[in-house]
Amino acid sequence: MSSSPVAMEISVQNFTITETCESTIAIAIAPESVPSLLLTEDKFLVSVEVCLKPSSTARAEDVQAAVERMLEQRSLSYIDGPVSVPVNDSFLVENVQKIRICDTDEWVGNGDILLFWQVKPVVHVFQLSEEGPGEECSTDGELSSFNEWILPAKEFDGMWESLIYESGLKQRLLRYAASALFFTEKGVNPFLVSWNRIVLLHGPPGTGKTSLCKALAQKLSIRFSSRYPQCQLVEVNAHSLFSKWFSESGKLECDVADEVESLAAARNAALSGSEPSDSIRVVNALLTQMDKLKSAPNVIILTTSNITAAIVSGPTE
Repeated sequence: MSSSPVAMEISVQNFTITETCESTIAIAIAPESVPSLLLTEDKFLVSVEVCLKPSSTARAEDVQAAVERMLEQRSLSYIDGPVSVPVNDSFLVENVQKIRICDTDEWVGNGDILLFWQVKPVVHVFQLSEEGPGEECSTDGELSSFNEWILPAKEFDGMWESLIYESGLKQRLLRYAASALFFTEKGVNPFLVSWNRIVLLHGPPGTGKTSLCKALAQKLSIRFSSRYPQCQLVEVNAHSLFSKWFSESGKLECDVADEVESLAAARNAALSGSEPSDSIRVVNALLTQMDKLKSAPNVIILTTSNITAAIVSGPTE
């Protein structure tokens, strides 16, 4: 007997459509929230990611121009996947580790391809950080309350491509997150367009929520590399905060909050009198800091949860 489909959902405020399929996720994004993929001259914008070698010291602008010339001379079709670095281009051979065309399957289906004259390539040049995660030191054997990475990180290289969901779903999530950052960067009035830059991925354990958060952060660091030369991912383990931070003070910055239902559960228990006052103080402090991040146009919060019922009855304000 085949098992029933297992779904994970992605929730964003003010949007309500849902799609599910076997071993996949559901994303709720309104069509009008997605910018057009076409230029005025009716060409598709196709992302081309260029990963530099660790030893490369070339300027990103020079590599971008060289790759654009190479793609123009190539005059071939565009389809997701790697592009060979031309052996007759010594500059690219010396500096480029790999080139990859991305996201064409979002608007091209049934085995169709995009021809070179239909495409305007958007080249993103980046160099992977080989530093491992930095974490809070723990001497009592407990889990660290946070880990942080410099992005794009070698540890997450290829993670986005390894996550298989319904065609176009990851791209819609990426476009939503990128649009949220773009709106705040351009000063869109939050009272007219409510974009809090908070994304919730919820579903049963094992559906790839945390991996998708990390892969999305990696993608955003690549796509916004020309605007933000430095990117950082901070992963907060919400369930470990309460045993570590009682009677401590300080500022908390978070980008990815794992098992965020722990915050709601602890807050409800504290309100009912079954938890110490320190518990509700820690939760309220964290929620206050998350709310303050709205004023930072370069921050997006990604959260995961296994138990959505706890969140609905918890800190939904």
